[in-house]
Amino acid sequence: MGANQRPEVLVLDVNETLSDMEPLRAGFEAVGLPGHALDSWFAATLRDGFALTVAGSYGSFRGIGADLLRDLLVADGLDASDAAIDSVLSGFTRLHTHPDVAPGLTRLHELGLRIVTLTNGKAAMSERMFAEAGVLPLLEHRLDVEKPGRWKPHAAPYLYAAEVCGVDPNRMALVAVHPWDIDGARRAGLQGYYVDRRRTPYPQSFLPPDLTVPDLEALADTFASAAG
Repeated sequence: MGANQRPEVLVLDVNETLSDMEPLRAGFEAVGLPGHALDSWFAATLRDGFALTVAGSYGSFRGIGADLLRDLLVADGLDASDAAIDSVLSGFTRLHTHPDVAPGLTRLHELGLRIVTLTNGKAAMSERMFAEAGVLPLLEHRLDVEKPGRWKPHAAPYLYAAEVCGVDPNRMALVAVHPWDIDGARRAGLQGYYVDRRRTPYPQSFLPPDLTVPDLEALADTFASAAG
């Protein structure tokens, strides 16, 4: 990584990139759904959020997710009350970060990089998680897509983050486990860093990442090596 490629600001995705969502499976099972329903539900929530964005509209992550969860419960003849849905979705406030997040972000901060988060969910949902991990003071801003009114990978959220941080998009890099997020960020003028914890091939249909790392500690190692 050359000096001219070093971004000033790292923009981190939250769901799955920083948070380990596996514990949410227990919430699905507690209301009678199979644990694997988490995967199709999360994908469908993203799909509907993207669809509204393409149509020039906006829906909250929680609102869309609740509608889809209710559909799953009704289809299986289960309790589809607001209380049942809240019991599942409240699990987002009890998630933990991946093991590499705290040491990785600490080192990146020590290397002089500004760090912000940008999520399609609600920024407040992850506050307890970041506080528990000890990284809350490292985050200059915790942003979500409510103000721009468009979900990532639309350009508006990335440009909103650049405006809040007071930098040009080309001085920022989006860090995510989702190729669609990397692609959207790159098309908006940011660099894209792919965190490939699962060793998943990157789709050729998307713009390629500028950098691929197995986790955030490896990302910090890359910056440290470049600085040295």
